[in-house]
Amino acid sequence: MARSAAKPKQQKTLEQTLWDTADKLRGNQEPSEYKHVVLGLVFLKYISDRFEERRKTLEEELVADGIKPERVISFLEDRDEYKSQNVFWVPELARWGYIQSVAKQTEIGQQIDQAMDLIEKENPSLRGVLPRNYGRDGLDKRRLGELVDLIGSIGFTTTDDHGADDVLGRVYEYFLGQFAGKESGKDAGAFYTPRSVVKTLVEMLEPYKGRVYDPAAGSGGMFVQSAEFVNAHGGKRTDISVYGQEFTDTTWKLAKMNLALRGIEADLGSHSADSFTEDLHPDLRADFVIANPPFNVSDWWDAKLADDPRWKYGTPPQGNANFAWVQHFIYHLAPHGSAGFVLANGSLSSKSGGEGAIRRKLVEADLVDCIVAMPDKLFFNTGIPVALWFVSKSRHGNGHRERHGEVLFIDARKLGTMESRRLRVLTDEDDGDIAKIASTYHAWRNHDGGYEDVPGFAKAAKLDEIEKHDFVLTPGRYVGAAEAEIDGEPIDEKIERLTKELFAEFDRGRELEDEVRRRLGGLAV
Repeated sequence: MARSAAKPKQQKTLEQTLWDTADKLRGNQEPSEYKHVVLGLVFLKYISDRFEERRKTLEEELVADGIKPERVISFLEDRDEYKSQNVFWVPELARWGYIQSVAKQTEIGQQIDQAMDLIEKENPSLRGVLPRNYGRDGLDKRRLGELVDLIGSIGFTTTDDHGADDVLGRVYEYFLGQFAGKESGKDAGAFYTPRSVVKTLVEMLEPYKGRVYDPAAGSGGMFVQSAEFVNAHGGKRTDISVYGQEFTDTTWKLAKMNLALRGIEADLGSHSADSFTEDLHPDLRADFVIANPPFNVSDWWDAKLADDPRWKYGTPPQGNANFAWVQHFIYHLAPHGSAGFVLANGSLSSKSGGEGAIRRKLVEADLVDCIVAMPDKLFFNTGIPVALWFVSKSRHGNGHRERHGEVLFIDARKLGTMESRRLRVLTDEDDGDIAKIASTYHAWRNHDGGYEDVPGFAKAAKLDEIEKHDFVLTPGRYVGAAEAEIDGEPIDEKIERLTKELFAEFDRGRELEDEVRRRLGGLAV
């Protein structure tokens, strides 16, 4: 008898293989602490690889130009030759070759801390950003040395694998997501917005050109995806200017490293700070605001915010920051700007603390453009159902068709695929979930988009209909039920068929019950 062919074993990706090994080396380190150890080393390896690559290229160019050997050495030590190519200067004792050579020594932690210090001294834009404390007692130095060897196996130069940006981006993004999934507690994974959520916001907003702002920046994912969007559509990263702010100091450092790794210049302020009480960009008016602020924050209020000019549509309740964020975003929008952001579903219907009145004023001011109800289990750190809000100034045009007095509602709760028992993702193909949501919005928003309502999924509602619902913005109230598929089977025949199938199941159930009784009776003998 012929043996059936064995199912081919699925190969692990580079980032999965690296993660599995790195996680095994974690030992007793908490994921929230360990992520800084791992990502700091990834950063160190990357900038060292880029430095060595530039040094080699420069040397080859100088020799080809007939420069004398003694002058070649002086050129190789010229910082400007690296800075002009957006390459960080890496001192000799901070280069990966040296770190790798001492990986098995007990002082490896102190050597890495020294490397971080040296790099910060030579590169002002990284001052106060790189992680330290590799030499602490609680960090197993044998495991740390093995981690250095592991990360040393990744090549980040343009001739390695699929190119520096691609490999680095995949590894860093994957590690951020995995650490977010490993952490526990109330604020677990708060530094990371899942990629499919970020991509949905970016694909809908289309930030081709202008100032992009995120006042709850986390690890910088909104900026990374915006830059990738510009690149994918034939633009340059310099087509967008990036501004942001982050409250948690360690997360602010993660964002600075994340953006530096990808060559994205960003103004995240000189330090971490609260966007409400210490707005680091008070005069900024952005073309695009893209954000995932913390949900339902209850301890955000400060007495000095009482008469803040940002509260144009009503003072937010002291027990919930949702509408403080919304008004902060709107305040920082340019006259023709648009914002896309994530909020808990309660923001769509809550009337406590004056939230209902604020929401009504936002709709009446013609600012609310689109609301998307999202599926559950999209986030590592919360099971709270969420919605995407899109607000836009100057909706009589701002580059698109006039949308005065109209709001698009999209119910995307049935979309998505379970990646694991805990996490759902939106598919990313050309005809996937993200494309379905974004293309529906663009068809409605754009000139000659050919938009039509889709029962159960999308509805463009006028102001009077929204008013009838007392300015509750839950998409399910507007989109209605999906049209039932017509199967062509006459109703009498369908009832007869279903009845037979049901009775057959009853008979099968009785057979199973008799079999169970018979076997249990045999055990009792």
